[in-house]
Amino acid sequence: MIDLPVITDPDDALSQPTRARLFAVLSELKRRAGTVELAERLELHPNGVRVHLERLAEQGLVERARPRSPRGRPPDAWTIARGARPGGRAPHAYQDLGRWLARALRARPDGLRGVERAGRAIGRELAPKDAAGDPGAIETALSALGFQPTIEHLDGHRTAICLGNCPYREAVRENQPAICALHRGITHGLLDVLEPRSRLTAFVPHDPDLAGCVIELRGLPTATPRNRQPAARPDAASAVRQRRYPL
Repeated sequence: MIDLPVITDPDDALSQPTRARLFAVLSELKRRAGTVELAERLELHPNGVRVHLERLAEQGLVERARPRSPRGRPPDAWTIARGARPGGRAPHAYQDLGRWLARALRARPDGLRGVERAGRAIGRELAPKDAAGDPGAIETALSALGFQPTIEHLDGHRTAICLGNCPYREAVRENQPAICALHRGITHGLLDVLEPRSRLTAFVPHDPDLAGCVIELRGLPTATPRNRQPAARPDAASAVRQRRYPL
């Protein structure tokens, strides 16, 4: 999950403890969650929680989505916003990364394959089981992990996901092959649970400070578009053509 920054600005939405808890819960869930569910988790009244969620949405930290409903107005559902910048900065996620690396490096005799295999097991554990089959589940999970994904549907059944942020950038500078192998394994594990019919066909890493890493998938269902901002990143299809990370 995304690490919560230390907030000193009283005008920042996350300076309020309930809003910080809501952001943390959504990051941990890595799926859509309704107002009532979030209120129950925090043991608060839904009306008050809705006000806090709307404040978070105003600052671009969460997004509101209304799932399709056969009748009547569908209930609100909330996710971490794709471009969320907690504390006004690109998100990072080192609390979880340190624990994952300690686990992955136990597999060092197998080198990067062992790290990736450990990452795949971690990804399966991270994937919210009750989000399996949701067309937007992968995008929601990657947003909650701090990657700021942008989805581009390519020709045929291919989909490219351009990652607008690397939450592990400082660790990547130290050992990019290991961190990318871990991330690639986590992506495989998320797909195993959320989209078992889809397949990871390319993994294109980039400079962690610039981000723009690309994941190419085959067989990913088309999701209902979420509110998007233009991504100031290289064209995802071009990035996949230029360099494919060996799978």
